[in-house]
Amino acid sequence: MKKYTYTDKIDTRSGFGAGLEELGKTNPNVVALCADLTGSLKMDAFKNNHPERFFQVGIAEANMMGMAAGMTIGGKIPFTGTFANFSTGRVYDQIRQSIAYSHKNVKICASHAGVTLGEDGATHQILEDIGLMKMLPGMTVINTCDFNQTKAATIAIAKHNGPVYLRFGRPKVPNFTPENQSFEIGKGILLQEGTDVSLFATGHLVWEALEAAQTLAESGISAEVINIHTIKPLDEELVVSSAQKTGAVVSCEEHNFLGGLGESIARTLSQHAPTLQEFVATQDTFGESGTPAQLMDKYGLNAEAIVQAAMRAVARK
Repeated sequence: MKKYTYTDKIDTRSGFGAGLEELGKTNPNVVALCADLTGSLKMDAFKNNHPERFFQVGIAEANMMGMAAGMTIGGKIPFTGTFANFSTGRVYDQIRQSIAYSHKNVKICASHAGVTLGEDGATHQILEDIGLMKMLPGMTVINTCDFNQTKAATIAIAKHNGPVYLRFGRPKVPNFTPENQSFEIGKGILLQEGTDVSLFATGHLVWEALEAAQTLAESGISAEVINIHTIKPLDEELVVSSAQKTGAVVSCEEHNFLGGLGESIARTLSQHAPTLQEFVATQDTFGESGTPAQLMDKYGLNAEAIVQAAMRAVARK
């Protein structure tokens, strides 16, 4: 089996900042809006190098979404930046009415998603955002796994015509995907082939799934690992083919099991290839204050939890 390694740990939000800065140099139609969190969203380089295309709106997220929608009418490609909770829950009405319903070309870029936001606690740790956004007609939903992939996704969505929700995070995580990768919206990535169980993972859980696969191999279980960076549109062909091959599935996400990646996979399999499935996700609960590692451990969002879920799935076959 392939052994994945990494040379450094870096936060995915820095990947967004790097991608946005590259777009600033290459695409004059890209503009950036931020709701008083420029440093947290790593938007400083774009702000400093392209001040005429950067708009600091303050703590006025609803206004930011309306401004972004309006800017698309003049051919601009707006990238909005704030925490995931404020990017979705606080402004859902504005996104639905002004962006999704009108199919405006706005890129909603959200950092500090999930429990890995850490010590700020449950009020900021949104675990419902993927569900909220994937239910909006025409909305593309992307959840990247490391710095390199986040940078590539940021650049790629500028070429996509239509609203996009790009989700990334706060903590430093292993950076293991190729540096100059080509990011294809809607196409999952087969990281490792296996025959006994399929591990479909997104975001921070992709690395944990790779770690889990190593542990499972030591117990004689061959795990297939697939990076589902695009939750909508879902790569249904890859999901179905892998599930049919292994006969057991585990979905892995830093999100509520209601409404997230796992439910999208379950719907797909129920229609095309009914398969045993286990869910690694939060269990209809809010988070709490703690370090990212403590919270991932408490809520069962790590390699150990994926191993246990995979063993349950295989035992049920």
